[in-house]
Amino acid sequence: MDERRRLNDEPGRLAALRRAGILDTPPEEPFERITELVRSVLGVPIATVSLVDEERQWLKSSVGLTITETPRDLSFCTHTIKTREPLIVPDARLDTRFRDFPYVIGEPGVRSYLGLPLETPDGYNLGALCAIDTVPRDFTTTEAAIMKNFSRLVMNELELRQIAMSDSLTGAMTRRGWMEAVETQIARCRRNGQASSIVLLDVDHFKRINDGHGHAAGDRILRGVAQACFANLRDADLFARIGGEEFAIFLPMTDAAHAAALAERLREQISLTPYDLDGAAVRITASFGITQVRADVEGVEAGLKIADAMLYRAKLDGRNVCRVA
Repeated sequence: MDERRRLNDEPGRLAALRRAGILDTPPEEPFERITELVRSVLGVPIATVSLVDEERQWLKSSVGLTITETPRDLSFCTHTIKTREPLIVPDARLDTRFRDFPYVIGEPGVRSYLGLPLETPDGYNLGALCAIDTVPRDFTTTEAAIMKNFSRLVMNELELRQIAMSDSLTGAMTRRGWMEAVETQIARCRRNGQASSIVLLDVDHFKRINDGHGHAAGDRILRGVAQACFANLRDADLFARIGGEEFAIFLPMTDAAHAAALAERLREQISLTPYDLDGAAVRITASFGITQVRADVEGVEAGLKIADAMLYRAKLDGRNVCRVA
């Protein structure tokens, strides 16, 4: 995808933001340290790490502000993510894009702004690192270069955060990272009146594979199952390895019927894929438990419990089947 198309690929950008798994997470010291550095080095009263969601700007870290989010259409950062270059606003009251913003007219009285896009390795701008002053100011090219280096630190922290939440064998999310991200996504779907579903799958008779062919063969099977899942999932879906041979999928904007259809496709693909183990073509199967996240279920733990009960039923029913709550 060329540069212009990627900057205009809003669905791809939002999917990259979802994969980062950082929206609505608590404050974290590395990001707090960076905004403090921006405020100190540039001598500004306000500094933020801002992420631009579908309809809002959410602040992962801020100094000098008490708010945590604003409407997207009232954010400087919405303009920052449209380019690869720094966005410099010397006087917001003289800029037709921003002069009527409530926090320009009123508190905290934003007058000048320097924003650097937070760009992922694959070229999506998730948000911006911002230095904000309450007096008119022409930020210099040197200050913009300093901010560029600070923005790289933000992205380094995001990448380290994702590595810590990724399973090294399969590339899926870890249980911890998945649980945090799904909790946020369940709340989002409920706010928007959208269905969401959870799918659990477990490789059948996995211990036999490890005992009969060795752990290297077992690892090959797990990677193959993960690859089958990745190939069938959307960018917005969240996929994790939550146990030795157990995986979980969260499907936003998906009801139980569509989740079951996906699970059936995965079950069939997994069962038809041969693996060369010790020179023999070996086929494996997996069992699936599916539930739509019900309105009366509080959070991801309760949803997982229901899906796990369906997975247990699938095992009792002979394995290599899907069971839906």
